Amino acid sequence: MKILFLDQSNKLGGAELSLADVAKPYRSDCLVGIFADGPFRELLEDHQIPVQVLTNQPIQIHRNSNFIQSIGRTGSLVPLIAKVAEIAHNYDLIYANTQKALVVGALASCLSRRPLVYHLRDILSADHFSRTNRRIAVMLANRFASLVIANSKATRSAFIEAGGRSDITAVVYNGFEPENYQIQPSSLTQLKQQLGINDQYVVGHFSRLSPWKGQHILIEALTHCPSDVTAILVGDPLFGEEDYAKQLHKQVANLGLEKRVQFLGFRSDIAPLMASCDLVAHTSISPEPFGRVIIEAMLCNSPVVAAAAGGVVELVESARTGWLVKPGDVRELADVITLCHHKPELAAKIANQAQQQLQVSGRFYLSATHQQIAQLLHQLMKGTPNSLDP
Repeated sequence: MKILFLDQSNKLGGAELSLADVAKPYRSDCLVGIFADGPFRELLEDHQIPVQVLTNQPIQIHRNSNFIQSIGRTGSLVPLIAKVAEIAHNYDLIYANTQKALVVGALASCLSRRPLVYHLRDILSADHFSRTNRRIAVMLANRFASLVIANSKATRSAFIEAGGRSDITAVVYNGFEPENYQIQPSSLTQLKQQLGINDQYVVGHFSRLSPWKGQHILIEALTHCPSDVTAILVGDPLFGEEDYAKQLHKQVANLGLEKRVQFLGFRSDIAPLMASCDLVAHTSISPEPFGRVIIEAMLCNSPVVAAAAGGVVELVESARTGWLVKPGDVRELADVITLCHHKPELAAKIANQAQQQLQVSGRFYLSATHQQIAQLLHQLMKGTPNSLDP
């Protein structure tokens, strides 16, 4: 099956990492078309996945755009849409991985008469998108997509609640390769020495620096934790969120936490860093569509505390495979951190149970994701309705 994948970003966000995983089985007969050059292209090339930068012009449609802005800016996409439609004639289907890719892919699908698949990786709610952009996404998906793949039940429910068609949607969880998370103890010792965290209780936070990701919640929670609890924040601001990063540094200084918080920026050694943590914290204050870092931490055998909203509640059984706390609740987060600090045996038990459950179920393994997507695409090309339920 020949697939033309589309993605708007040049950054390495969760959607892009997941797309690279999805494209691997098709790399001999696919093309990933991206709308900007950067690290994502380099990652795809490293995995020997064909990639082409389709435009050098930034797409000016933003998550909070109003109707006039969105429609007005769509006109600037005409050359890109025409180019994608021309390329699509050489492929069996178009696979849009992001919302801007949906806009381009939907119209290119109409022009090229190729079926459209939309991999929905966002919760279409007011927390994340303007009303106009939600309506445009739903309208385009309903009108042009033959299949909408949601990355969690929460994502699918939000799509349907926003007016999306339930009959074209299916849930496929993101998949991971367990062998990538098997870390040698000797390398962890060296990494801890490099970071100067040998004698600290380390809480790790792994996400781009963004207000809705809630790094400020973890920083404030530290003030209610034992003094040897420190935090490492892994990630950079990606989408014009540099002001928030500055606010975090200021918050750390104002709270006198300079010796207890490290900003590590973007890192490629995520698995070793997670395995070096005594606890991994997920602190999003808005519903998370999925929560890659949660599964990654579990695979690293690190205990997890996560904000109970969106797809996260499908990943964590509170007090059995991790802890769930109310989004934005500083005190509750601090209480869980303190509990894990005082009862390391309990935290280790919870982490082991989470890892074992992943091994037994296999539902978050990349092999399962590949199998489910292949089944859906096969059904699509044969013209049969999807029947996949995770």
